[in-house]
Amino acid sequence: MNTDVDVLVVGAGPAGLTLACDLQRRGVNHRVISAASGGFEGSRAKAVQPRTLEVLDDLGVLDDLQRHGTLYPKLGLHLGPVTVPKTMIKIHEASEDVPHPNTLLVAQYDTDAALRHRLAELGGQVEFDTRLISCTDDGDDVVATVRRPGGDPEEIRARYLIGADGGGSTVRTTSGIDFPGTTDENDRMIVADVTLDGLARDRWHIWPRKAGRFMALCPLPGGKFQLMLKLRPDEKADLDQPAIDRLIRDFIGRSKMTIRQIHWSSVWRPNIRLAERYRTGRVLLIGDAAHVHPPTGGQGMNTGIQDAYNLGWKLAQTLAGAPDGLLDTYQAERRPVAARVLGLSSDIYNAMSSRPLAGTKRGDEERQLTLSYAGGPLAFSDTDTPGTGLRAGDRAPDAAYTDIHGRSGRLHQAFRGPKFTLLALGDGAAATAATLAWPAMGDPLDTLVVSDPGPGLKRSYGITGPTLILVRPDGYIAAVDRDGRHTDIEQFLELVAPAA
Repeated sequence: MNTDVDVLVVGAGPAGLTLACDLQRRGVNHRVISAASGGFEGSRAKAVQPRTLEVLDDLGVLDDLQRHGTLYPKLGLHLGPVTVPKTMIKIHEASEDVPHPNTLLVAQYDTDAALRHRLAELGGQVEFDTRLISCTDDGDDVVATVRRPGGDPEEIRARYLIGADGGGSTVRTTSGIDFPGTTDENDRMIVADVTLDGLARDRWHIWPRKAGRFMALCPLPGGKFQLMLKLRPDEKADLDQPAIDRLIRDFIGRSKMTIRQIHWSSVWRPNIRLAERYRTGRVLLIGDAAHVHPPTGGQGMNTGIQDAYNLGWKLAQTLAGAPDGLLDTYQAERRPVAARVLGLSSDIYNAMSSRPLAGTKRGDEERQLTLSYAGGPLAFSDTDTPGTGLRAGDRAPDAAYTDIHGRSGRLHQAFRGPKFTLLALGDGAAATAATLAWPAMGDPLDTLVVSDPGPGLKRSYGITGPTLILVRPDGYIAAVDRDGRHTDIEQFLELVAPAA
């Protein structure tokens, strides 16, 4: 039986949409289905971290996102009659190596909409109201049965099935992948998008209370606030507008603040889980289907988007004929990241549960710029580059350059698009680069020769002599060669290159 598509993506949240955009621009035959009738309506995940901004810039989404976003405001801690200002997320200046240094505040409905808009620009679409009923991996393909309201079941055969269908993933459960972790039913929080009167929009307002209770109202771009209100174990989780209005008044004793409209609401419980594995045969998991996090630290959505960005090029290479083991590197690289992020966000949430003010500080780790795959299966030459400690597996920094033809630009712009980039830096590197044989199938290679690297590039990459640096399509360093050969690059190609 013929395969209908190469890739079937189940779920159209941030992770599924990111993967769809990447596959669409690569020309990979795919479909994206969602059981929902339309885009997500809530603000839920509202922090877009600097590393994710770089991903979305490459995909052509960043400009749209920035039009709907803003920088995070300072906190306003309401301590009795006094409101104390506090900085939670430090504002950074753009630097030579980090073009997008700050966390952007964007409601998830706008992030999703920007990704859907980009997918449509690329010629793709989401098939809403299409629910996965079952899936079976027969070794050659995955046979998925889907259904639309009032319609007959449809059978889709796909080379690969991607579960991007959230914490309750049908793909994961049907595939028999365990999802160990904890869910605390006694720890509940109302999360809602509201329009209200009587509260300034220049602060993220927080009212801490004893025993870890708190309420927060964060101003969202566009005029709404996101409400987070932690309930007592015996308190009813009533989501009606009068009930929420009453809870707020009882909590802060402020009669001048009035809820005018509730746009979206839900009850959140700490659900902290990590899939036992990210792949079984031709089925792979991304985003919340693979890991669910507390909302603290703004890590969950960002980790899911970067899951998709890591997987997209590997799927394309494998479909072009690369060894099947390349897809195993997806779990090897991304699952440890999720485990670390779960620990980070859980630590922040636990601190807030006992001492609300303890969870109001954010550092560099949340920005995800230091995330590295060094020491992993696709990182060759893990010796520190002299001067910076830059290794294969690290994020490739940005820098200004002037190539041998006198053309100036920035590295992150040169990296854009579905391709590998070979940086030939310093006199003599160009000749070595010219002897590298690149496979005809799969992502192409773009060689950028810079005979005289400027001070910023030298500093960012630690260049002390002729150096070849191969940058992966997802912006991480694949291999570093400083010995006048390209042995490490050839080792990398053995794992990722399609057969001749």
